[in-house]
Amino acid sequence: MASRELAAALEAARAAAALIRPLYEGGVAVRLKEDASPVTEADERAEEVIRGILARHFPAYGFCGEESGCHRMEAESVWLVDPIDGTKSFVRRTPYFSTQIALMRAGELVLGVSCAPLYQQTAWAEAGGGAFLNGEPVRVSTVGRLADAFVSTGNLKRLAASDGWGRLGALIGQIGRIRGYGDFVHYHLLARGALDAVIESDVNILDIAALSVLVREAGGIFTDLDGAPVGLATTSVLATNAALHAAVLAALRP
Repeated sequence: MASRELAAALEAARAAAALIRPLYEGGVAVRLKEDASPVTEADERAEEVIRGILARHFPAYGFCGEESGCHRMEAESVWLVDPIDGTKSFVRRTPYFSTQIALMRAGELVLGVSCAPLYQQTAWAEAGGGAFLNGEPVRVSTVGRLADAFVSTGNLKRLAASDGWGRLGALIGQIGRIRGYGDFVHYHLLARGALDAVIESDVNILDIAALSVLVREAGGIFTDLDGAPVGLATTSVLATNAALHAAVLAALRP
């Protein structure tokens, strides 16, 4: 049975999806934030709706959102929200965007909801409760050989400018297939066993918090590219089906 927290997060994700769909179809104005990243009316209104629903159910919880910033981060339980993860895709009319809602309790990510309205996909997971996609349980693959592995990459600019680029190239020569799905897409595929590993180097915790819970509860492993656990300062990802994690990590490390 879903917890009250998961029920609230799913309610918030559905409300955001109902708002985002018509704005995507009708088009919205785009402006640039101070960091030169784009933001739209859809981002701001969706976050407002999400924050309102979560605060109504859990007024004492902290909240950290992509658009409205972080509040009450000293609270034991803090919501981490990206109303539209993939705004650049949204404004380019590419449906690779989603709403990400996660809950961190005492520093541990314990709940995640990933809702992709144009794909009609909602994935969710809660610590100890398994992972689900559109209501059906999902599980990572059991592929254990690099030669058989399907690997997806995304956001590799920082990795490309480092010594790790050569190591990634060598790894690609050993794997079965390389893909570049990006955003929520490759994590949903990983969680349901259609991919075996995901590598990214330029992420924000709000992009991946919910997805890390999803992958973990589906039986996978989700760390940064150094093998460290996911936390508020995480900026890179190595997510795998668990069977391949040690081999991929070893290949990418100096």
